[in-house]
Amino acid sequence: MVRERSVSVYDFRRPATLAREHSRVLELAFETYARQWGTQLTAKVRVKSVVRLDDVFMQSYDEYAASLPAVTAMVLCAVEGSDAKLVVQFPSPSALGWVNRMLGATSDSPMPDRKFTQIEQALVRGLMDEALEDLSYSLGPLLSEAVRVDTIQYNSQFAQAAAPGDLMIVAVFTMTVGDVSAPATLAVPASILLARLKKVNQTESRGDAPARIGEQLEQVPVELSVRLSTSFVTPSQVLGLSVGDVLPLPHLENRPFDVTLDGTRLATAAPARNGSRAAAVIVTIEESHR
Repeated sequence: MVRERSVSVYDFRRPATLAREHSRVLELAFETYARQWGTQLTAKVRVKSVVRLDDVFMQSYDEYAASLPAVTAMVLCAVEGSDAKLVVQFPSPSALGWVNRMLGATSDSPMPDRKFTQIEQALVRGLMDEALEDLSYSLGPLLSEAVRVDTIQYNSQFAQAAAPGDLMIVAVFTMTVGDVSAPATLAVPASILLARLKKVNQTESRGDAPARIGEQLEQVPVELSVRLSTSFVTPSQVLGLSVGDVLPLPHLENRPFDVTLDGTRLATAAPARNGSRAAAVIVTIEESHR
């Protein structure tokens, strides 16, 4: 049976992966945001709330939307100077549970998966306004534009926050409010963050990579040996060795020692002294034709 292979188109002009240095900067920023968001929720819903960052990656908006549940709450936020919108996504039942607690409920009873009423939407908008302030604080110079809540959508396939091919930096969270845990995501247009990431944590150009690799290899320590000519013996001779035996060597008395690297002769040297230590004075250099 022949196994079919799936082939994905990859555009090298628009790499969809984050540099390791940039990924680390974003992880630290979004971890700060998670702590701020959890503290804000605790104050608003009056029950212990914890938000934990699970992952940060980059993907197209089409891939991001396809990864979300068909029915979910998506808060689309307008970013000053950008056509693409920032997205905060979480399950509608979770948001209704927050609203219930804000209005005085004390239990985590199951909530329906439906659209928000006008009052519920106003309360959720209030939560998002404060969450966006925390986001601006956490990202600092990476997100200096004004961000405001625009609309709330409930169908991930119809919410047009960006063009399908636009890259988004996506942070995945787990939100635990009381005894209820739920996933949440935050998607920021990559065009806003990438240019500033290069300034905050610059990555080196790969154009001079061969030269830099050569420079690094020149600094790698290697083991150099100064030795006599090799003598070949049989296993029976080795097993029969005892104290006082003499091994004849093919090395002539007036011949310099061999300077070798990993078995390859690089030069010859004569014995010498350097203070209290033995040394070798290079006599000749072997030419390499490789």
